Amino acid sequence: MYVANNLFVVMIILLILLGVFSFALFIRRLLINVQVKNENSIELNRKLDKIIELLENKSN
Repeated sequence: MYVANNLFVVMIILLILLGVFSFALFIRRLLINVQVKNENSIELNRKLDKIIELLENKSN
């Protein structure tokens, strides 16, 4: 009975550690995706500014 209780406690601790580790990886992936989307947005805004500038120069 004592071995079964210890095994149960070890399994619970391992499941908790697995949950914390998975959550940390999930948050890390979210932060990486936000950074990539932000960089893409900045690049798109630069391109749009360039197009607007070219159109303004063409109209003048």
